[in-house]
Amino acid sequence: MSTRRINWYKYAAPANFYPLAGKMIPFFTVVTVLLFIIGLYVGFFVAPTDFQQGESYRIIFIHVPAAWMGMFLYMLMAVYAGLGWAFNARLGSMMATAISTTGAVFTFISLVTGSLWGKPAWGVYWVWDARMTSTLILMFLYIGFISLQASIDDPRRADRAGAVLALVGLINVPIIYFSVQWWNTLHQGATFTARSFKMAPSMLWAMLILLAACWMYSIAVVLVRVRCIIREREREAPWLAEAVA
Repeated sequence: MSTRRINWYKYAAPANFYPLAGKMIPFFTVVTVLLFIIGLYVGFFVAPTDFQQGESYRIIFIHVPAAWMGMFLYMLMAVYAGLGWAFNARLGSMMATAISTTGAVFTFISLVTGSLWGKPAWGVYWVWDARMTSTLILMFLYIGFISLQASIDDPRRADRAGAVLALVGLINVPIIYFSVQWWNTLHQGATFTARSFKMAPSMLWAMLILLAACWMYSIAVVLVRVRCIIREREREAPWLAEAVA
């Protein structure tokens, strides 16, 4: 009995990836909505009140997943940008462009929610500690990547310039993560690791479910965004007229 293998490499071509992305968007959208509903319910109605911070701590269910996504998406953006630059892979560069706006949104949310959490926890909205400052730098890197690409008319030149900036900016990601270990900051250390966690199980479940929701949201939005970019860049291609017909 013969088995038929799927040639995944063919989806590196925009012409093949475009219809596939369109088929995946509804699935990830539905999963996103369900996970957000479940995660927010567990986080705001099931998880117990913190004995030190009271109800104000619940903002971490938004803040922490957003902060993680800001870092993860930057790394993913840099990988796609690097692949697009190194192998002249158009779809890789398009994916990096699509990811950048979503990553910037999550980083902005993490900064805002972190400031709102900081007021009751520390008495101030903002301090220039290592983690907050490096996260702000991450926001500037996203803005720089988006602005640099927008300022160059030639898409291929814009992709190469953006790739250089994205790859150089990667050094900031480990700085964000290890900042609480390398410097004296107001931020606490890791709440949970592979071996242990320092929160109630319902808190942990809410955090993980909302992190999964953020991932599903990111995938759905990036797929929508990359389809728009493909339509813009491939508008003269004959296959696109057939795909959108």
